[in-house]
Amino acid sequence: MEPPVLFSSRPAVCRHVEAPARCGFPSPAEDHAQKRIDLDTVLIRHPEATFYMRARGESMRDAGIGDGDALVVDRALEALHGDIVVAVVDGDFTVKTLYRRDGRVRLCAANPAFADIVPRHGQELAIWGVVTWVLKPVCRHRASR
Repeated sequence: MEPPVLFSSRPAVCRHVEAPARCGFPSPAEDHAQKRIDLDTVLIRHPEATFYMRARGESMRDAGIGDGDALVVDRALEALHGDIVVAVVDGDFTVKTLYRRDGRVRLCAANPAFADIVPRHGQELAIWGVVTWVLKPVCRHRASR
């Protein structure tokens, strides 16, 4: 996984359509309801503690995180049971779902082809941040990375 970088030092602004994007028949009356929004205000709660990273690999595939997806990671949030987190295990970054119950901790993969990480005695494990957003292109003409 690439080292983390600050999400942005500039505002990311695009047009926002107030109407929800229904997956059924669209309403022609909603064609012109737009305003400008700053994506930083939508994606980031703690600007000084928010970073983005690129996911590498397929271990979180079933959680909707694919190889190359951009992850927005907030280091100011407390990681809770069930959160998708970026963890450091023996000096390496990994993205997994945090399992924390009854004094037991493990990092769960979201792909049956990958084993969960159960920390062994003496192994370094630190929760680095909580994944708050996954950004991915959905068009065949994939966005530049």
